[in-house]
Amino acid sequence: MRVIAGTFRSRQLQAPRGLATRPTSDRLRETLFNVLGPRVQGSRFADLYAGSGAVGIEALSRGASAVYFAEKAPSALQALRNNLHTLGITHADVEVGGTASLLRRLSSRTVAVTLDLVFLDPPYEAAEEYRRTLTALGAGDLLRPGTVVVAEHARREPLLPGYGRLALTRTLLQGDASLSFYAPAGETSVAL
Repeated sequence: MRVIAGTFRSRQLQAPRGLATRPTSDRLRETLFNVLGPRVQGSRFADLYAGSGAVGIEALSRGASAVYFAEKAPSALQALRNNLHTLGITHADVEVGGTASLLRRLSSRTVAVTLDLVFLDPPYEAAEEYRRTLTALGAGDLLRPGTVVVAEHARREPLLPGYGRLALTRTLLQGDASLSFYAPAGETSVAL
């Protein structure tokens, strides 16, 4: 695994040991960031179910102003912390309580954080995690006009066309994986 572009281009990333974590492939990350394009520069980015942190690190490498990582698996957290340390990244926010904990913390701040880009990649077989997280995002106050939420999931397990105020705008298929793009309802014409 490596960083595709930006400040940390071509730097190697450590993957978690074992089979419990499935890192987003270099090819799929490249596709994701080609679609997101200039939206990444200066964005507030959330990497949910972060694993090694490869997606959030790619966002930082491409100029995201803030990245919030959520992960609770010990081996994945170790790989994430090692990757941040090796690259000298000190301004990332890592939530060790997982995704639900990060979303609660961000929305409970005195001045709530709004996110520009959200990427989530729970284990493919964890259908309930997709539903729970997308529903929470669609019902909460973390999204602003123009926010893009992207879920990586198994091609054979399509996601719903909407979760609360989130509406599906596009799905890209690559191998066994899919990237489903969501935007707040009424903004389904967000160009992607």
